[in-house]
Amino acid sequence: MVDYNAPLRDMQFILDELAGLDEIAALPGCEEASPELVAAVLEEAGRFAAGVLAPINYPGDVEGCRLDGDGRVHVPAGWQQAYARFAEAGWIGLSLPQEWGGQGLPRILSTAVWEMWFSTNMAFTMLPQLNVSQAEALLIAATEAQKETWLRKVVSGEWGSTMNLTEPQAGSDLAATRCRAEPQADGSYRLFGQKIFISYGEHELTANIVHLVLARLPDAPAGVKGLSLFIVPKYLLDADGEPAAKNDVRCISIEHKLGIHGSPTCTMSYGDGGGAVGYLLGAPNRGLETMFIMMNEARFGVGVQGVGLGERAYQFALAHARERVQGRDALSGASGRPILCHPDVKRMLLSMRARLMAMRALLYTAAGWFDRARHHPDPEVAGRCRRYVDLLMPVAKGWCTEVGNEICDDAIQVFGGMGFVEETGIAQFFRDARIITIYEGTTGIQGNDLVGRKILRENGETLRELLAELRATLDVLRADGSLGEIADGFADNIDALEGAADWILANGRDQPADVLAGAVPFLMLLGTVCGGWQLARAALAARGRLAGAGGGQGETHDPVYLRSLIELTRFYFATIGPQAAAHAVTVRDAGGALARFPENAF
Repeated sequence: MVDYNAPLRDMQFILDELAGLDEIAALPGCEEASPELVAAVLEEAGRFAAGVLAPINYPGDVEGCRLDGDGRVHVPAGWQQAYARFAEAGWIGLSLPQEWGGQGLPRILSTAVWEMWFSTNMAFTMLPQLNVSQAEALLIAATEAQKETWLRKVVSGEWGSTMNLTEPQAGSDLAATRCRAEPQADGSYRLFGQKIFISYGEHELTANIVHLVLARLPDAPAGVKGLSLFIVPKYLLDADGEPAAKNDVRCISIEHKLGIHGSPTCTMSYGDGGGAVGYLLGAPNRGLETMFIMMNEARFGVGVQGVGLGERAYQFALAHARERVQGRDALSGASGRPILCHPDVKRMLLSMRARLMAMRALLYTAAGWFDRARHHPDPEVAGRCRRYVDLLMPVAKGWCTEVGNEICDDAIQVFGGMGFVEETGIAQFFRDARIITIYEGTTGIQGNDLVGRKILRENGETLRELLAELRATLDVLRADGSLGEIADGFADNIDALEGAADWILANGRDQPADVLAGAVPFLMLLGTVCGGWQLARAALAARGRLAGAGGGQGETHDPVYLRSLIELTRFYFATIGPQAAAHAVTVRDAGGALARFPENAF
């Protein structure tokens, strides 16, 4: 297996030059994020990822999980010890409020740290990620008493977390939810029903598991407006707030999956013995709003999974290309050279690195928008950042996961036939990555959300705002004569995006089916352009440092590294950027052909 090397140089460059770490550290509530602390946290996270999580990743994939006759789920060997160390180190609460046991550091830092966890062991990391998402939901929707009871234990990781939406008949259509909640005289509820695809729905890694469950009250209106959200613990609490009697909740099966074998995906049954005790979280019939707080946290995290898995697959492929000797050097004709010298192998690797850098830069920049939206004292700045986050959340989830899958696929191609052999380890990343385009909303759902809710609903206002910012970056590129090819490619990308957006806005009301037929291509178009935008900004920053404008020392100021970023950006616009025009054509033209094709002709 290939040792994991955290891409700290790239991370630090993006944090400093693109995401605006110094500016965020000056915001109220973010003052502790000094350069020294950030560097120390990244270094320690890299060591933990490489030394604790990576070594148990492949064995955990081979061993998987099992359900015994008593309803207990057994996770792979090493999971318990790793989780205890993870929770004890305080990693779960890195960006959560200090008053509830977190460290209160900005999202911009925790995003880089979680990328390392996902790179080295995604199946394991899904458990603490659920705690972070649930903590955000509790912070917004829970009463003070509920926070005192549940939140601190979730932040510390002493108790695990889940979210329970899906039912056998209610996948993406949550209006079909049947799980019901019956009110009790003491103010609690009894829940009855089944939930499927529940990550870490049962295990013994933590002393308790806090389930958040969508269910219907007896008098609830039909559809998604009749869903309420309930806190349903695995163990009920005693007078001291400690786990005591087992609640009427049980795991009745676990899924046998293509990937993420170390993560138990459970079918959960509520109320087989008289009703699972639950407590209403938030207002009645407003549960979906609260659950979407958790869902948005999870969706952003899944986008980071795309980068993390892609990065690890890239590291495996690069190591193999440096070691594998095959064929002759295309330039010199010499034999005995590694396959990295072959132009097509180099093309695949450089394409992987360019896409990784684009995704990472976009996600870290978005994390900076999260922080500004939450902490910036100027409401205009905070509002603009919040709008950007809302607009690009489907891109963060959809585009980054699709591209992450492509990178894992390319990594197998670099390995050749050995990539198809499990013992090399590269196949695990391909298998693990396949789920990330599906859970927390498929790419199709993300595309519909982007076009329907984020663009048509507001008549494209935020997208126009973003386009103006893209053109402002283009103007700076134009002013630097040495980056002309990058400026030309970026200009073409912006034109393609603007033309496709104009078509959607012109036809969204009268031809909704045609527009939605191009929703995913439009999502991929927007991701391609925004990824290129971030690389263009990286090239500008690298150019500034080379010219001496930034000063400073260290790896991120190495001239060879800085020049490589500029060439990486040129490569992106020469090979990946042109896809934007093709996506734009698909947005405009696919719907008509789709509509004309009769369903009975399939």
